[in-house]
Amino acid sequence: MTQIDDRFLPIHLVSLARSIMRVPRADLVGTWPRASAILGRQALEITLDNLWAQAAPGVENASVRAQLTCLPEYIDTELASRVRYSWHVLSAACHYHAYELPPIAAELNGWLDDVEALIAEVRVGDRASTAR
Repeated sequence: MTQIDDRFLPIHLVSLARSIMRVPRADLVGTWPRASAILGRQALEITLDNLWAQAAPGVENASVRAQLTCLPEYIDTELASRVRYSWHVLSAACHYHAYELPPIAAELNGWLDDVEALIAEVRVGDRASTAR
């Protein structure tokens, strides 16, 4: 099994995404919303991979859209719906749109809250499956 560097754990990626929003840096002027969105989406996708590895191996090979369609069968339906929405808006925020404003920090924080909720849910499921 490959050892994953702790800096790439989903919760650390979310923390980094939030710190980019909180601490203004000259080199991120105008790009911090996209940087935060990329980190948040990456954390969400890694968490989905972790979920599928324990609950339904092989699903991680499907597209993320297909994975999100399967998600309500494995976690709370309401959380699955929020995660699906957050993935879509984070994905959109990862791209430059000439005629759209980037998301504001409050929006990004809300989407990152959903990613953190998914991380917590998958951790609980991981503990439950190892206890069996």
